[in-house]
Parts: sequence; C-alpha cells; structure tokens
Amino acid sequence: MERPKQASYVYAVCRPFGLATTEGMTGVGGHPVHLVVEGDLAAAVSTVPLDEFDEQALHAKLEDLRWLEEVARAHHGVVDAVALRSVALPLRLATVYRGDERVRQVLRENAEAFAATLDELVDRVEIGVKVYAEAGARTAGQPEPQTPADESPGKAYLRRRREQRDRRDDTWQRASALCERADEVLGAMARARARHQTQNAALSEASGENVMNNAYLVDGERVTEFLAAVDELNSRAPEGTRIEASGPWAPYSFASPRAAEAGA
Repeated sequence: MERPKQASYVYAVCRPFGLATTEGMTGVGGHPVHLVVEGDLAAAVSTVPLDEFDEQALHAKLEDLRWLEEVARAHHGVVDAVALRSVALPLRLATVYRGDERVRQVLRENAEAFAATLDELVDRVEIGVKVYAEAGARTAGQPEPQTPADESPGKAYLRRRREQRDRRDDTWQRASALCERADEVLGAMARARARHQTQNAALSEASGENVMNNAYLVDGERVTEFLAAVDELNSRAPEGTRIEASGPWAPYSFASPRAAEAGA
C-alpha cells in the first residue's frame, strides 16, 4: 500500500460554523484552513506534507526553536480565529492525522467527551493571572540598617547577607498573602481555575520572580469585571509585589479531552 503524502494538522475541535468563513484563514506553513465536519462536531484542519510532520520529522524539528515559534504562532492564530466564530477546544501543537477521514473517525470516537467539554466552554474564555515578587525589596517604612563603627569586614558581610535574607523572606510573605487574596477574589468570579508551573525568571522577560501562574475560566460577560478586579488587587498589592492579567484567550488550560492529541 502506497504511503500517503499528505496529512491533516488539527488545530481545534469546535461546533460547525459557516464553511465560507474559513476562506483566507491560513495556518502552519501558510497552508489554508478548512473544516472537517462530523455530525455536530468539527475540526479546524490544514492539509500539510506528511514528510514534514511525521514522527521522525517532528522529533528533529522540535529541537528547532525558530520552527517551534513559527508553528506555535500559526497554531494559536488559527485557534483564536476559530474561537471568534464558534466555541473552540484547542488541541496541542503538531496534532497530526493521516488524512481527513481519520479526523472524522476521531470525532466520532470521542463525540461524547468533545461535546461535553464544548458545552462547558460556550461563551467562556481563559484569563491568565500572574503574581511577581521583587526579591529583597525594601518597604517604604523599613528603616535603613545602622552599620556599627567598629564592624569588621567579615561581620559586615554576614550582616548584609542576613539583611538580604530577611528582606527576601518579608517579600515572600507579602507575595504569599497577595496570592492567597487574589485566588480567593478571582476564584469566586471564575467557573474554574488551573494552576500552572511558575515561570523561570531566566526565561521570562518580566521583572521579578513569578510566584503564581494561574488560569481562570471566565464567563464572557464577566471579563471586564474580572480584569477590573485584577487591577484593584494590583493597586493594593504590598510593596515589592504585583499582579498582572493576560487575555482573554481561547481556553487552552481547560481543554481536558486528550484522546485526540496523540495523532495517527
């Protein structure tokens, strides 16, 4: 049997919408996007060369950061475009099947799980919330430590290290209090919450240390209220801490069915 030359790259599962609205929509590698429809489910798909997305090719390309960035940008762009037209269940990067018929089969096999998740996501979006701490920040009311006149260099070094540790501990306590308060306030306004691993400071462009990295599933009609609550929390944040929101996004953190993401 001849090996197929093309594959189906799947961005998201959604409810069917007007096929004409995918005109001009492009995804990875600039390939056009179309819908594969099965009953009351659909998948946003691009037809791509199989030799660029088979297991061997992906293994090599996943080491290429530039390629990953380009694919991620295109992938998220399609998911966002679909989310403007229908409720969308985003799939993982490089979810690839051997043809549209296989995609239809996956939609049939997972119809109940997909439908239940899509129903949970209707008219809801994801908002990311991060808390940062500026380690060692000195508060406005904190007095400048006095240096003894007869202090030796060794004692001075140990004293400075102790002061740095104490300031860091103080900052962490303030940040912990902000995280607790933020999760209490924002969690009450959200439908669901997902806790993510905090970002490595060396890999993040943001200043300070990321101490909370949550995602909240929020009703579309409450987005403005939710973002205002984040602003209010930030205005009252203890010195040396801050809270930031991003989004709204398609609900990546709440796309629970994973059966479709293995590919094949």
